[in-house]
Amino acid sequence: MLRTPNPTRPKAIDELLDSKLIARIGQLDLTSRKIFAGKLKGERRSKKRGESVEFADHRPYVSGDDLRHIDWNIYGRLDRFFLKLFMEEEDLSLHIVLDCSESTDCGNPSKFLYMQQTAMALGYIGLVNLNRVAVTAIGGLFVPPGMTDKEAADLHAAGTAIGDTGVPPVGDDASPVYNIRDLRGRRRVQDLARFLCSLRPTGGTSFAEQAKRIALTRRGKGVMVVLSDFFMKEGYESGLRLLVGRGYDLFAIQILSPQEVEPDIKGDLRLRDVEDYDMAEVTISAPLLKKYKQVLEAYCGGLRDFCSRREITCLTVQSNMPIDSLLLDYLRKRGLLR
Repeated sequence: MLRTPNPTRPKAIDELLDSKLIARIGQLDLTSRKIFAGKLKGERRSKKRGESVEFADHRPYVSGDDLRHIDWNIYGRLDRFFLKLFMEEEDLSLHIVLDCSESTDCGNPSKFLYMQQTAMALGYIGLVNLNRVAVTAIGGLFVPPGMTDKEAADLHAAGTAIGDTGVPPVGDDASPVYNIRDLRGRRRVQDLARFLCSLRPTGGTSFAEQAKRIALTRRGKGVMVVLSDFFMKEGYESGLRLLVGRGYDLFAIQILSPQEVEPDIKGDLRLRDVEDYDMAEVTISAPLLKKYKQVLEAYCGGLRDFCSRREITCLTVQSNMPIDSLLLDYLRKRGLLR
């Protein structure tokens, strides 16, 4: 896949999501195959019984129960003690993991731009429904407003974390992890947009190493969405194993460009890997393209099989799919949105 020359970088939320799409997705909400308990009170019905104002049921009194919850009207009629039970309301977390390796900066439409738009849309849905939202960028570069890409790249090369969201690199092969977390409410939408617009895809990344950091530092329970092309030379298996479970439903959304699915290149080419600079000389022919498509389908099928065996919801989409179709059709059918 050839890299996109001079890609357009969004600078604000209206360059990620248009107003019509925002109006449509504002009616959606996150869901989960389970309802998890969070650290903060939310607006999500739980299977547990708690102390909210909405009545749920009664149960007989047992020694040690709080006497304040006794229903004295029932006691007056039946001469027996019953407790009032109320519907507990819980918080659901959304954690988005965004692949910012350089292989995502390809295609027309750009795979990385599509990932940014998807992350913004899901984050917006989470925020307006008062869920806790976090985004972690694996690999890449964080360029705060007012700083040029070169200035940020120089700090990156020096091993300096940029801004409050940067985690410094650890080890020779590590790269910074940039994140924004504990966002809640509509007023944090602009904060999320600024963070996403400040990300630049660059270099490679060790998915397993970054996934380990995320698994060790994530908080709460809820839904985790990984947005990536999953083209990782070291493989995606170890990273996904680290992220699955521990109170999170995991969704893996593989995003490919139309040119990766149907290559439009031909002739004698000398190709260089944008992440590790490996070189290869190839002659593009019809038999080679046929073999390429078979290998790509096998690779994507292997990802889907790996995920299905571990109760990870996996979805492969192309970057020319309208975002509203992804959200309103595919992700609703897969149980991420309702």
